[in-house]
Amino acid sequence: MTGEGVIYSTVDHGDITKLPPLVLGGATVNTQYNDDPTKIPLVDMLRCGFSHGIKAIDTSPYYGPSEIFYGNALTHIKDEFPRNSYYICTKVGRIQLDEFDYSRKHVRFSVLRSCQRLKTDYLDLVYLHDVEFVPMQQSVEALKELKLLKNEGIIKNFGLSGYPVDYLYHLTKHCAHSEPEVGPLDAVLSYCNLNLQNTRLHDYWPHWKFEAHLKMINNGSILSMSLLRSQETRDFHPCSHRLRQLATQAAEYCSNQGVELADLATRYAISEWLNKGSTVLGVSNVEELEVALRSYWTVLHHNGQLSQSDQALVSHIQNNIFGPHMNEVWPSGIHHPELTKKNDEE
Repeated sequence: MTGEGVIYSTVDHGDITKLPPLVLGGATVNTQYNDDPTKIPLVDMLRCGFSHGIKAIDTSPYYGPSEIFYGNALTHIKDEFPRNSYYICTKVGRIQLDEFDYSRKHVRFSVLRSCQRLKTDYLDLVYLHDVEFVPMQQSVEALKELKLLKNEGIIKNFGLSGYPVDYLYHLTKHCAHSEPEVGPLDAVLSYCNLNLQNTRLHDYWPHWKFEAHLKMINNGSILSMSLLRSQETRDFHPCSHRLRQLATQAAEYCSNQGVELADLATRYAISEWLNKGSTVLGVSNVEELEVALRSYWTVLHHNGQLSQSDQALVSHIQNNIFGPHMNEVWPSGIHHPELTKKNDEE
């Protein structure tokens, strides 16, 4: 890639705050996003990413063959990029679409299996995957096992992931203040909550930092699981029909201005989350990765902001197209009476 140089980042496996600003995601290495994941050029993507400072991957057993493929690809480049030169983040607890196992036995089994698949004897960060689908006490027990694995040195950091930010915040704060066997978590990964259509993550960042005492708040699915692009939104997307229509209008508006919606959405998400946490990229080839890298450097060249032309596009999309559907969310997970009780008390 001709371009802008290397993103400066240092690797300290005991300090997750050193995670680079961009992370290579693993959800795309799965049939949900790619018909044939074996055709994804992971070795080339890792070489490109690592050599340009994206020294971290984020995957999950839930993402089909993702961990296995990443492990094989990392083996191919181990002489160029030894294990101590990058971070590995993965997840536990979600097995299939409607199957979860948060038992302490499975959590330990899954972590050790991830180590085998990823060809490593430790993991830098392990999230409890999609906690909103499981009763809160089960999540607490699973987090206790992750904390034990951290104390044993098998994982360096632990946290949780999911979609409803109010529940994610409630659970992280509860652990920090009311679960001494767990204590403050190291990180949270929220998806679809900091993008062109939804900016709710901003509201929770200070609370996570200063009340739940998290070290990292990371942002995933910056294209909102395919909603924010010129191609058709994928069938599995749970948003409303109206929101799909508005996203299509946004893509058409951008196209008329000579801009690809996905590129604008990438620049926007990077600029909004710069110096607040890491942004996980969902890319499927080197070209898409290079676009993301160029987006990062474009933002940096504007002092961490969008260009005036990008700002004008964003303003029109958010105010005139999404309008009252800005920050619209969709149902995700089960009912959590603990959250209802907390809201009633406030």
